[in-house]
Amino acid sequence: MFTPIDIINARVPGYSGLHMLLINEDTVQRILPMGTIFKRVPPDNLQVVDVKEDWISLGGVDLQINGGLCLAFPDLSADNAHVLTKISQFLWNNGVDGFLPTLVTTSVENIQRALAVIADYISSNNIVSQQAQILGVHLEGPFLNHQKRGAHPAEYLLPLAIDEVKRVLGDYAHVVKVITIAPELDPTGEVIKYLRSQNITVSLGHSQAVYSQAQQAFEYGATMVTHAFNAMPPLHHREPGLLGAAITNKNVMCGFIADGQHVSPIMLDILLRASNYDLGLFLVSDALAPLGFPDGTYPWDSREIEVKNGTAKLPDGTLSGTTLPLLVGVQNLVKWGICNVKTAINLATTAPRQAIGLDSTISGATVNNLLRWHIDEESSEVSWQRFVDPPNPPAWKGGL
Repeated sequence: MFTPIDIINARVPGYSGLHMLLINEDTVQRILPMGTIFKRVPPDNLQVVDVKEDWISLGGVDLQINGGLCLAFPDLSADNAHVLTKISQFLWNNGVDGFLPTLVTTSVENIQRALAVIADYISSNNIVSQQAQILGVHLEGPFLNHQKRGAHPAEYLLPLAIDEVKRVLGDYAHVVKVITIAPELDPTGEVIKYLRSQNITVSLGHSQAVYSQAQQAFEYGATMVTHAFNAMPPLHHREPGLLGAAITNKNVMCGFIADGQHVSPIMLDILLRASNYDLGLFLVSDALAPLGFPDGTYPWDSREIEVKNGTAKLPDGTLSGTTLPLLVGVQNLVKWGICNVKTAINLATTAPRQAIGLDSTISGATVNNLLRWHIDEESSEVSWQRFVDPPNPPAWKGGL
């Protein structure tokens, strides 16, 4: 049986001032302002934990992660499916509660095989303590603009047509949570409407769409943008493009990468200010298979990528992703002075949940999913630990 806990002097995203969290039966029962007078007979074994004005939040949710522990999700098969459990455990240890395994552009056969493995994994695995939950799949392709394909192999790109989409989804539409498409490939919007009828969130990316094309796609039902600034035209004062359309649409949320390489911190500052911070944006890692491994050269489909300082590139210099965990983005945003701690935490925890329609409230959450955040006011360094980690000494995890 779980020991009842009162967490006191906590800062909680979405609440003003200091609060206490009353936890019983492994669940946050109530969140009350410090000093609240209420009638209760404290349990005999009650533990009171004073977090001394640190932040308490849910764990992160990563909506774009391409692999980990040297397994790329498009390479999933029956032979390596067991690695999903190890990746889920690794991500939980890195502060992530849930994630969307992301399948980048590859053959339809590879996509179908990976979807089958993930579907079987989801159906056969109950929610496990100390393991990140697979929330569905993010298909990043193959319906992308050839001119903005980035590291996606051109030979596997497909036209954006309903018949092709059905062929890729096969029997696994129920497993796909998000799909990235280039909307200019389907001016009628028929594909977006079909995907929404399948309860799949449509994200725009790897696209040459101008403002009017993007705005039309949002009217058809697209609600997200994949890695803002990357693989799309830049903001322009005469043609705001896809990103301009997204920033000015209150019903659209943009994912972005905060590793300092994909987007300049100055441009991230502009993006966050223009998008109303966590109301219009969410952090993603865009981490590749070498996540959890040191810098070096690694296989990537039929090619190789070189990882230096957590940034992965193809031999021709094309940026292909990172190997930095999601919460490093939180730490970077605060260190760079772009936003405060509360906003940075929300960008990795609350905002991505809201982007795909998940409950983002702490009340009712299990203590297993709580993170404790601490900021060193002098250095602006943010560190975190799982609240269930042994508290003496705290297993603080700082930036990389």
